[in-house]
Amino acid sequence: MSYTALYRKFRPSTFDQVKGQDHIVQTLKNQINANRIGHAYLFCGTRGTGKTSVAKIFAKAVNCEHPVDGSPCNECETCRGITNGSAMNVIEIDAASNNGVDNIRQIRDEIQYSPSSGKYTVYIIDEVHMLSIGAFNALLKTLEEPPAYVIFILATTEPHKIPITILSRCQRYDFKRISIDTIAARLSELMEKESIEVEDKAIRYVAKAADGSMRDALSLLDQCIAFYLGQKLTYDNVLDVLGAVDNEIFSRLTRSVIDSDVTTSLNILDEIIMQGREPGQFVNDFIWYLRNLMLIKTSDDDEIMEVIDASAERIEALKEEAQMVNVDVIMRYIRILSELSGQIKYSSQKRVLIEIALIKLAKPAMERDVSSLNNRIAILEKKIEEGNFTVNVGAAPQAAGSSGANPEPKPKKVFEKAIPEDVQYVVDNWGSVRRHISNPYKTFLQDARFSVKGENTLLIVFNPGAIGYEGCSKPEVIEMLNTLISEEIKKQVKVEVTMLENNQTFSDYYQEVVSKINMDIEEEDF
Repeated sequence: MSYTALYRKFRPSTFDQVKGQDHIVQTLKNQINANRIGHAYLFCGTRGTGKTSVAKIFAKAVNCEHPVDGSPCNECETCRGITNGSAMNVIEIDAASNNGVDNIRQIRDEIQYSPSSGKYTVYIIDEVHMLSIGAFNALLKTLEEPPAYVIFILATTEPHKIPITILSRCQRYDFKRISIDTIAARLSELMEKESIEVEDKAIRYVAKAADGSMRDALSLLDQCIAFYLGQKLTYDNVLDVLGAVDNEIFSRLTRSVIDSDVTTSLNILDEIIMQGREPGQFVNDFIWYLRNLMLIKTSDDDEIMEVIDASAERIEALKEEAQMVNVDVIMRYIRILSELSGQIKYSSQKRVLIEIALIKLAKPAMERDVSSLNNRIAILEKKIEEGNFTVNVGAAPQAAGSSGANPEPKPKKVFEKAIPEDVQYVVDNWGSVRRHISNPYKTFLQDARFSVKGENTLLIVFNPGAIGYEGCSKPEVIEMLNTLISEEIKKQVKVEVTMLENNQTFSDYYQEVVSKINMDIEEEDF
């Protein structure tokens, strides 16, 4: 007997076998049990999330002679006929290749005849968004008032392409991407049935690579098993087959980019290419790695485990790297790599494009936008902290009569005006407000400083060219901050947002308001 692919062999045959779509399964079962079956359904969602499988199960369930809690029994003659494709009352149509008016007119002629077996005639139209405008128009009247024994199930990955007149005649069900945990649990269950030994770490990587698609996960796992047939499937085996790169490589690459070490970065890329890794997959995985790094930088400790799928050891390593780079710099890295991801699909020189991108990451002086400027400033600040810089004393002549001694430091300007109590109270309790600010604004505000204007105005000051100024100065964001301050700490303080000019120093122009409590926490956040 010929081999059957895993995704075909283990296609769900009852509602209980459908994973990750409980909200849809329970609704359909309730309709069947209560005999409240609609005449038209629209199943939306990304590939491999169970749209067609649920449509077939539903078609069997409504025609089953002995349904069990809304699910088909799979034993009666009707269920067996639908399963093996011999039943005449369940018709599957691929709209990608049958998208003309004549195809829909044929359906309209056929529905005049009641089903020869079972209670309902079910039409499953896959990729319905591919129908032509004329075909949609021909479907309208039939979809609105079909005979009582006809059910239409439309499936699509692109519901935005379907006319609103069709959408309004259907019950719409949105299939969610399946979580990594759900996919991994299902793969482990199936591997036990197949008596194939697979490492848990390998299964989780396949589940992550599937991007929410159970079918993709089964196909990828099938591919890996075929390559290492008869052997235990390990994490390293999966990386070899899928052309992926381990996190240790990304850690080395990230550190070399942060250190502006172009040579090491290109050597790591050469190592990856020589191992036969797929360049596009490498770029996408690197973006995901940097995404985790950004979340580590911007999330509280108790939130990290919820947003990052990684081991405790990997999270500790990410935390260490997060201390080496600013959020603005990480966002710049992600932007450059995202642009590269779109270009690399159609390029015949993928390696060259990746090399250019790595050089841009390591050498921000090559670009002239604000994020690159922030990156360059961060590099200079790091060099100053480490004492790793030189001064060219011959670059400019000394003023006449000046000695070689260091000039006297400029005294800090002293502001005599007292800080209003309400403004000081808001700064002292800013942590209560910050917890309710959503990203990216929470991240933007980390680089701002507090000042005061007038008697009752909290001034939020950004450095020149700060990426967060434009976002936080929007009227709706300022209104949000005013509302949070009022609701969380019961103070009516007006918020204004401003930015220093290139030649301005904060201490010369603004009176800084510093928290008198939780000083260490506040200075870390701002």
